[in-house]
Amino acid sequence: MNRPPTVVVGLGELLWDCFPDRKLPGGAPANVAFHAGQLGLRGVICSRVGEDDLGREMLRFVDDHGLTTDFVQLDPRHATGRVDIVTDAEGEPRYTFADDVAWDHLEFDEAWRGLAGEVGAVCFGTLAQRSEPSRQAIHQFLAAAPAHALKVYDVNLRKPWYEAAWIERSLHAADVVKLNGDEVVLLSKLLGLSSADPADLAETLRRRFNVGLLCITRGKNGCLLINAFDSIEEEGVPVADAHPVGAGDSFTASLIFAQLRKWPLDRCAAFANQVAAKVASKPGAMPQLSDEFAQLVDRFA
Repeated sequence: MNRPPTVVVGLGELLWDCFPDRKLPGGAPANVAFHAGQLGLRGVICSRVGEDDLGREMLRFVDDHGLTTDFVQLDPRHATGRVDIVTDAEGEPRYTFADDVAWDHLEFDEAWRGLAGEVGAVCFGTLAQRSEPSRQAIHQFLAAAPAHALKVYDVNLRKPWYEAAWIERSLHAADVVKLNGDEVVLLSKLLGLSSADPADLAETLRRRFNVGLLCITRGKNGCLLINAFDSIEEEGVPVADAHPVGAGDSFTASLIFAQLRKWPLDRCAAFANQVAAKVASKPGAMPQLSDEFAQLVDRFA
C-alpha cells in the first residue's frame, strides 16, 4: 500500500515578484512548497493574500498548479503582497518589499492548527516575522507541529526587516538552518562570534540552539553542509544566463526532500545543487520542472 506524500509546509509570505518587464508568483516559503510539490511531496502554502485582483490571480495560479489554496487566508483590509526586483551590475537581485500587506497579518486559525499536526516538514523564514501578528502565528504553527517534523529556518535576511530577537527565537525552533555567505557574516556577528568561520557557526548553532544541520548556499559556487559528524563542500553547477530568483528556495525544497529520505549528506548537497541549477536556468521562482525533477530523483535514488 502506497503511503500518502509527506506534507511540507511553506509558512510565510506569498507575493508577486515584480520585475521591470513582468510579474510572477513568489515568496520564499511559497516557492519551497511549490518545488516540494514538484518533487512528489505534498507542498502546502500557508500564507495570506488580499481580497483584490492580485489575490484572486494568485489563488488561480496556486490552484492551476496543483497546490491547495485551503490554507491561504483572505484579507479584506490589506493588499496582496508584492516586491519590486531589479538586478544590479553584478547580476544580483535587489528587492523592495511593499509594507503592511496581507501576509503581515497571518492568523493561526483552526485550519492551520489542524494542518500543523500533520506536517512532516515546515519551512519558515525571517521576512514574514516583520510584523507581530505574523511572527506569533508562525511560532504558534511551529509549536503545534509534531516533535519529529523537520523544521527548516531559511534565514533570508532582507534589510531592514529583521531583528536579533526574531532570529534567535527562530534558531531555537529550527532543526536545519539555511543561509547564504553574506548571512553567515551577519549571523556570526549577531551571535558574538569572533569570526565568520562556518565550522564555528555550526558548532555554536548546535551548542546553543540544538540545530542539527547548517547549510550555506553559494550560488554558482555550490554549497557547504555541516552537521555534527561531517562537512561537505559541493561545487556549483554551471548555468548559462542564470535567473537566481527562487533558485535558493528550490535548493531548500530539495534539501528537505533528501533529508526526509535520510540520504547521506554528500548526496543531499549534490542533489540540491542540481535542482537549484534547473530552476536557475528558467525565469521566475516557480517554473514547471516536474519531469526534470523526477529524472533527478531517479538518478540520485
